[in-house]
Amino acid sequence: MITPKDTLLLIIDVQGRLARNVFQPSGLETNISKLIRACQILDVPVLVTEQYPKGLGNTLQQLMELLPGNIPVEKISFSCCGEEEFMKRLRGFNRSNILIAGIEAHVCVYQTAVDLVEFGYNVHLVTDGVSSRTEENRLLGIRCIEKAGATLTSTEMAVFELLRVADGERFKAISGIVKE
Repeated sequence: MITPKDTLLLIIDVQGRLARNVFQPSGLETNISKLIRACQILDVPVLVTEQYPKGLGNTLQQLMELLPGNIPVEKISFSCCGEEEFMKRLRGFNRSNILIAGIEAHVCVYQTAVDLVEFGYNVHLVTDGVSSRTEENRLLGIRCIEKAGATLTSTEMAVFELLRVADGERFKAISGIVKE
């Protein structure tokens, strides 16, 4: 089970032109937005990466507006773990559970998830928060990530697992987010 104290949300490469050309882009953006807002309520840190932003653009503005002061880690390695700056920042959070959302499921998300599992992290793939340019590659990425040892979850499942109780202001705020 994931808890706010031991979990980090990793958003991989939800950038410009690429984000608009994936399978079901609006659903992807909506779910990642919900994850970000819920994680802020629950004090779960968010780490963002960008694959070669000079060529692929920056993280979608709508998402970055939810993350004031958050500076994405630029990378050229498909796996986030191939970047020294990413590993330094990840280790600095001292979290054992990593919720992963982003694109593309069969490339950067897959390679990152496999590396994180190998490094001993508990990886939780948010299946409705990942995509690829084709549905086939999205599904293949999800299957291979699960086979590599990650736990599959969804936006709602992860948020309510982090929340744990249906009581109080946090519950009210998160319920509102989920119902959107």
